[in-house]
Formats: sequence, structure tokens, C-alpha cells
Amino acid sequence: MIARYTHPDMGRIWSDQRRYETWLQVEVAAAEAMALAGLVPADAARDLAAKGGFDIARIEEIERTTQHDVIAFTTSVAEIVGPSARWLHFGLTSSDVVDTAQALQMVQACDLTLVNLAALAEAIRSRALEHRRTPMIGRTHGVHAEPMTFGLKLALWYADTARNVARVQRARETVRVGKISGAVGTFAHLDPAIEGEVCRRLGLEPAPVSSQVVQRDRHAELLSALAITAASLEKFALEIRGLQKTEIGEVEEPFGKGQKGSSAMPHKRNPIGCEQVVGLARLIRANAMAALENVALWHERDISHSSVERVILPDSFIALDHMLRRFTRIVAGMAVYPDRMLENLNRSHGVVFSGQVLLELARRGLSREQAYEWVQRNAMRAFHEQRDFKGLLLTDADVMAVLAAADLDKAFDLDEQLRNVDTIFDRVFKGSR
Repeated sequence: MIARYTHPDMGRIWSDQRRYETWLQVEVAAAEAMALAGLVPADAARDLAAKGGFDIARIEEIERTTQHDVIAFTTSVAEIVGPSARWLHFGLTSSDVVDTAQALQMVQACDLTLVNLAALAEAIRSRALEHRRTPMIGRTHGVHAEPMTFGLKLALWYADTARNVARVQRARETVRVGKISGAVGTFAHLDPAIEGEVCRRLGLEPAPVSSQVVQRDRHAELLSALAITAASLEKFALEIRGLQKTEIGEVEEPFGKGQKGSSAMPHKRNPIGCEQVVGLARLIRANAMAALENVALWHERDISHSSVERVILPDSFIALDHMLRRFTRIVAGMAVYPDRMLENLNRSHGVVFSGQVLLELARRGLSREQAYEWVQRNAMRAFHEQRDFKGLLLTDADVMAVLAAADLDKAFDLDEQLRNVDTIFDRVFKGSR
């Protein structure tokens, strides 16, 4: 007999056991719907619901002869149910069962993915609030740009994650459809009302129109949502990897007691978790491309998509499940080094405040071109001579003819640079603090 699905485990959702369980769910729902319509004896539908079961080893044995998995499945069920099984699969084609059942698996997998995304969002939110005012240097092109806070970086991740939640939710609804429309989608053997009742019992929506299959643009949308989610995790993990470089040393993924970084170099503390996340994102992106290739099938259906989906659906969901769980642990446990962040911010001798000095000069009537020239020449001296940028400006007669020392103090005020951090946090977290 079947073991009923009881707990949210991604591997379990995509197991052979669960696949056949969902097939049986669809078969039973179809029999019950047809019994309600007077097409199938009510006692036969009750028998199917009460006695319905299967034996995976027997299915595999039968399939070696039939070379048809659904026939092997229905034969195994019939052997267990007995005479009432004559009404099993009545009026159905294989894809009525397979596609409708697969929708149940995809919905369950989306639900678990959303639980994991919620856990990640909470971990990011907590660390963002912790480091809301932790100053660090922002980098563009890998080069020091202007000051920011580490909390702002995490707030950006939180907003990305919220969009991924919305994408997965939309994709869940896109694939939450079933079809009982027959071999070419014409309802030649069963009325659309049967399809509607089957889908109602299963918590699905009927596909408004189908061929022999539910159309695969739906699945491509789902895999695209998973791929974008994986790409976001890749972006976050790549940032930690960058900030963990020895020369930067601002953030470090957790390194447990007894953990080893290298077989040859005992000192190594490598960002292997983040590297794993980056690598798995590549796999899920490739699977999304395969899903796009599945959209175009010959005429009303071929089975070129079927073998692909048996790989890309479980692999993508299971890989993303691992990525989400692992990266959530990384975020929650990562070491953050504020002193190193401040040290790195100051490493470029204050040139990161050049933009504000430029604005102060322009605000007092100087042309932007002239102001840029004066600021840049001092910034370049600071670079090449390893001199304090503010000190150079204070000795520049042109600059000081326009600005007072107090104006420069304001331009180099870190709190002034970061004065809008709270406003950004209010926009991102919407009062959740």
C-alpha cells in the first residue's frame, strides 16, 4: 500500500514513491468525479480510494515488458484493487494523470521553497538591522567609490529575496493547473465538468485549453523563477567571497571548530559554502534553458520534454533547497569585521569624499568642469603621493578661495554621507524593525 505524504522534504517530494502517490491521487479523484456524474459505479470509486495502492518493484518489473510507465502503474494498482480496477483510468490518457500529478509535486516543492526563502529573508533582515550603521566602503568596478554601510548591502539582498518570493509565488500559480481533456485536448471521452471536479478535489485550476499536455511555457516560467532565485544567491555568495579576500578581510563565512580549509595549508579558511552556492547556480540556469527548449513540441504532443523534466525538476528544486538552507546558515553565522571595514574605508586617504567636495564647489557658483579639475588633481596627488586628501585640499589656494574649512569638514562628515540610511531601511523593511 502507498505511504501517505506527511512531511515537507524536498527529496521526498521528488521521489518515485511520491510520484506514484500523486498519480494515484489523480486516478482516485477522477474516479470519484465520474462516480458523482454517474459514469462510474460509486462502489468502484470507493474501492479505488480505499484499496488503491502500488508496489514500485512490481511497476518496474511490468515496465520492463510494457516500456510504458503509466500502464505499468495502472496494472500494479489493478492487481491490488481487484475487480473494481476496471474503472481505473477510465476515459483518461496518460498525460491527464502525469501532468496533473506533476502539478501537485511542483506546488508542494514551491511551498517548501517559499518556506526556505522566508527563513533566508529573516536571517538577512536580522543581520541588516544589526549592521544598519556599520560603515564600509562601497565599491564600483571593484574600486573604492563612496561610503555606505554593511546593513545597506544586506537590505539590498533582502529586497532581492522579496522579489524572488514573489516570482516563486507567481510561478506556483502558473503551474497549479491540471488537465483531463484527453488525447488531443478535445474532451472526446469525458466532459470538461469532470476535469473541473478533479481539479477542485486536488486544489488545482483546470487549464483553459490544452493539447495532450499542459503547455510547457508554464514549466519554463517556474524554472526561470528558480534560476533567478539561484542567481540572487550566487550574487550574495560572490559578494561574501569578495569581502573575504585576505586583502579585504571584512566578512567571513562561518568556519566551524575542527573544520579544515586545505590538505596542504593548515592556515586556510576558504569560503567553500559560498563557492558551492555559486557553482550550483550554474546548474539551475542550465536547467532553465532546458525548460525553455521543452516549450516547443511536435503538434499536440511528443515526449521529448518528459525525459528532460525527470531530471531538471527534481534536480533544480533539490539543488535550490540545499542552496537556500546552506546560505541561510552562512548569513546567520558569518563573521563581520567592522574595524576592518573602517580601516579599508580610510585606506584611500579620504578621496572617497571627492564627490561631495565637487558638489560644494559647484553649489558656490564654480562651473562643474572647473570644480572637477580642482578636485581631481588633489585626488590624484593623494593617490600617487599617499597623502591625506583633505589636507591637500586645505592647502589648495583655488579650492580654499571658494570653500571655508567648515565646508570641507561637512563634505568629509561620514554621518552626513549616511544620513539617509534610516529612510532606506524604512522603505525596504516597511516598519518591520
